[in-house]
Amino acid sequence: MILNEAQKNALWHKDGPMLVLAGPGSGKTLVITERTKYLIKEHNISESNILVITFTRSAAVEMKERFLKSLGAERTNVSFGTFHSIFYAILRHAYNLNNNNIISEEEKLIYIKDIIHAMGLEYEDEKEFISEILTEISLVKGNKIELSSYYSASCGDEVFRNIYNEYNKRIRRANKIDFDDMLLLCYELLIQRDDILKQYQDKFRYILIDEFQDINILQYEIVKLLAKPRNNLFIVGDDDQSIYRFRGAKPEIMLNFPKDYPDCKKVLLNINYRSNIHIIKTAGQLISNNKTRYKKELTANIKSGNEVIIGSFETMTEQNKRLAEEIIRLSKEESHRLSDIAILVRTNLGAGAVIQKLLEYNIPFIAGDNLPNIYDHWITLDLVSYIRIAMGEANRDLYLRIINRPMRYIGRECFDTPIVKLRNIKNYYEDRQWMLKRVEQLEYDLAMLANMTPFAAIQYIKRGIGYEDFLKEYADKRRMNADELMDILDEIHESARGFNTYGDWFSHMEDYRDELKKQAFINRRNEIEGINIMTMHSSKGLEFPTVFLVDVNEGIAPHKKAVLPESIEEERRLFYVAMTRAKERLYLFSCKQRYNKVMQPSRFIAEVTA
Repeated sequence: MILNEAQKNALWHKDGPMLVLAGPGSGKTLVITERTKYLIKEHNISESNILVITFTRSAAVEMKERFLKSLGAERTNVSFGTFHSIFYAILRHAYNLNNNNIISEEEKLIYIKDIIHAMGLEYEDEKEFISEILTEISLVKGNKIELSSYYSASCGDEVFRNIYNEYNKRIRRANKIDFDDMLLLCYELLIQRDDILKQYQDKFRYILIDEFQDINILQYEIVKLLAKPRNNLFIVGDDDQSIYRFRGAKPEIMLNFPKDYPDCKKVLLNINYRSNIHIIKTAGQLISNNKTRYKKELTANIKSGNEVIIGSFETMTEQNKRLAEEIIRLSKEESHRLSDIAILVRTNLGAGAVIQKLLEYNIPFIAGDNLPNIYDHWITLDLVSYIRIAMGEANRDLYLRIINRPMRYIGRECFDTPIVKLRNIKNYYEDRQWMLKRVEQLEYDLAMLANMTPFAAIQYIKRGIGYEDFLKEYADKRRMNADELMDILDEIHESARGFNTYGDWFSHMEDYRDELKKQAFINRRNEIEGINIMTMHSSKGLEFPTVFLVDVNEGIAPHKKAVLPESIEEERRLFYVAMTRAKERLYLFSCKQRYNKVMQPSRFIAEVTA
C-alpha cells in the first residue's frame, strides 16, 4: 500500500498525544486503520489495549471492516465503537444495566409530548417542537451547562426548564437513562471510582478518535480521564468540517488540543484524493475567510478537470429549469449516471421547488433526508381549509381549523353540529354587534375566495384576510423566527401559480404526494437510479462525481439565523463541506428573485471569485 509522507508520519507515531489534521478526501480512515495495524504488528501492542472511537455506528462498522480486511483476519479484540456504545459498556459492568434501561427514541417523544400537553402548551408543528426540545436537552447535558443559565431557542426559558426537569423526573421514575445520561453517569463514575477508572486506563492504553472536530465537552472530559497517565491520544479530524455546533459539538476543543497537551505532535494530511484541482482551490479560497481555524492549504492529487461553474439566474424558476436541463444534458451527452449526481440544499424546505421541477421533467430522484412534503404542512392545511369552505364544504373541523386564524374571538362552542351554517353563528352573536360584523366579514371573505384562482386566493388569504399577521403573532408567542413561516407560506403560494382552478391544484397536490410515496417505497428497495437530493448537513462523509449547490443566496447560505461571527463561520464550514463532496463537477447556482422577493447572491460566491 502506497502512503504519502504525511500519512506515514501519522501512522508511525507511537506514544503520546498526536493531532492529525485531515482535510476532506485525504485518507483519514486509511490512516486510522493502518496505524491500528501498525501498533499491533510493529510494536506488539495487544489488540485488547486499543480503542477506536467514531461518531456513528455505521462509521464504526465500516472502520472495523476495513481494519479486518487490512489485517487479513475475521475477528479482532480491538474495541471499535461510538462514544455511547463504549461508555454504555463501562456503565453496564458497573451498574448491571441492560438494554431495557435505555430509553428509546419513541419513548422520549411520548414523554415530551405528554409533558407539553400537561403544561397546556400547543404547537401546530408539534413534531418539530418536540425535536427541538430534545436537541436542547441533549445540548444542556452534553456540555454540562447550568440549567439556570441556559436560554432556550425554542420556547420560554422557564418553560424549557420545567420541561427539562419533568422529563428527567419521568425517566428516573421509569428507571431509564438516555444517551446523554450515559455520558454524565460515565463521567461521574470515573471521577468517583479510582479503581474503575484505573481498570479502563489499563485496558485502553491507545485511544484513536475519528471526526474529533465533532466532540462535545463531556465526551472530551471522559476521554481525557481514560487516556491518563499515558496520554496516548491519537485524534483525527478537520476543524474546517465542524458543522454540528447546534448539537453541542465544540470545534474549540480541537483548536485548543495543543494547549491541553503541549507535547502533542501535529501532522497535516493535505493531499486530497477525491476532488479535482479546481474544486479544491475554490473550496480552499472560501474556507480561508474563517478566522478561527488551523491555517492549512490543501493540494489536489487530481491536477486537471472541470472548473467550478457559477450560475446566476433572474428567478428561482429559471435556476431550477437550468438545473433540470443540465442534469438531462449530463445524462445524455456525457453518459452520466443519475446516481452520480447530488443536489445539496441548505435546509429541507429548500428541496420542495427542486423536487417539483424534477417531477416536471420526469427525472427520478432519491430524497436522502426523508424530505417533508410542503403540502402536508399545517400552513397548507389552513389555506386549503379556507378554500374548501369557500367551495361549499361546511365540515365542523374545517371551520375550527381557521376560525381564529387570524383571531376573530369566535368561540368553539358555536360549532356544535357536524355541519356548520354561518347563519346559526350569526344568530348566536345577534346581540353583540361587533361579533356579528366579524362573522359577516368572514362570510364576505369566503364569497370572495369562491371564484378566484388558487394563486389569487392565497394572496387574498395572506393580505386581505390577514393570515400573514396571524403567522407573525404565532411565531412571536412561541419565540420562533417568523421568516421561516413566511418562507413556507411563500413556497406554497408559488406552487399554486399556473393552476386555473382549485380542482387542478388539489389534483397536483395528490399527484405530488403519491409520487413522493412511490419514490420513498422504491428508495427503500434500492430499485431506483436517480438524482440524490439531501441537505448539506446530511452530505457529510459522502462523495459524488457531480454536485449542484442551489439557492446560494444570502439568507439561505449563510442562513438568516446566522448573525454572530461564530455562526457565520459555521455556515462557511458547512458550505465548504458541501463543496468538497464533489469529485469532478461542482455547480454553484443563485437567483436574483425568489417567491417575488429580491435576493442577493451569497457572500460565499464573492469569496470564491475574489
